[in-house]
Amino acid sequence: MNMDPFRTLVRTEGVRLYRDLPWRRTRDPYEIWLSEVMLQQTQVARVETRWAEWLDRFPSVFALAEAGTAEVLAAWQGMGYNRRALALKAAAEEVVRTYDGVFPTGVKELTALPGIGPATAQGIRSFAFDLPGVYLETNVRTVLLHHLFPDVPSVPDKELVPLVRATCPDGGACVLESGSGAGDAHGLMGGSADGGARDGASGPVRCDARGGRGGVGRVPARDGVSSGVRGEARGEVNPFATPQDAQDTPRAWYYAMLDYGAYLKKTVPNPSRRAKAYTRQSRFEGSRRQKRAEIVRQLLDAQMHGEGRDLASLVTSLNALEQAAGRSAVERDLVSSILEDLAREGFCREQGGVWRIA
Repeated sequence: MNMDPFRTLVRTEGVRLYRDLPWRRTRDPYEIWLSEVMLQQTQVARVETRWAEWLDRFPSVFALAEAGTAEVLAAWQGMGYNRRALALKAAAEEVVRTYDGVFPTGVKELTALPGIGPATAQGIRSFAFDLPGVYLETNVRTVLLHHLFPDVPSVPDKELVPLVRATCPDGGACVLESGSGAGDAHGLMGGSADGGARDGASGPVRCDARGGRGGVGRVPARDGVSSGVRGEARGEVNPFATPQDAQDTPRAWYYAMLDYGAYLKKTVPNPSRRAKAYTRQSRFEGSRRQKRAEIVRQLLDAQMHGEGRDLASLVTSLNALEQAAGRSAVERDLVSSILEDLAREGFCREQGGVWRIA
């Protein structure tokens, strides 16, 4: 199948619909990773504010690795799924410990970090390093389903993955110096709006012919396979698309897919609902997740005053909230079970009958 007409359409729509978001003005993998995690369950407008606030508080992967658990959880409040905050901190610690604070570029190494799945890993690879690969998330699914699977229900990801790979342009050589990104339309060549990295991030980033950072002693991977030798040199068929021009990079391509997909979801019945992977988020209010989040919030509030909470007081305060919302009282055993889960996951600890953030 000739995918060039489809690729041309997406690229044209990507330029028309381009969103100048702050994490698109950087190549810092820490900042891009943070945006990828925040965007998983939160609206873009809210992430714009919280992303900047987080970076003011934890400006580097080193700062996040060194921060206390309570400080990290407090900074994450209101973003949902508190375990993601713990995973961010754990992954930051691993990047500092294993890679001296320099993010790896291979899929295998990235997905080995806590909380980083294949899509997040490829987001880092594409947007920080311009490396090709399979970045399959809801907006990308939307574009593929709308154009290539019209009216087809329950499309599995295994049918989408080859198309994602085949339409992503192959990465090439790149040399980014301060100012190299300035002047190209919407920053689609990957530079920041002012031509530099955000808030003192690393300056020049030289990429060798394999598309990876030079001088860090790590050869980037293509879908987890060492890219020291191009597939063509081994006599294999290149699994990625041939770039149409110099602006046709993995970073620019996936920005176009994201922006066009977001537009389609607002203008046509959401095509991503026809993906087999689509699931409607379960109700939050009154759920166990809601009670977990409230317990973490109360423990954080107590910690700010140098205190902890015992089981009885947590049951009492949760019951007050539930009854105010017109719901049934919470059983003591349920609160105890949630606390045990939170302790096992590293959120809190119990000592002498008093619970505190770990």
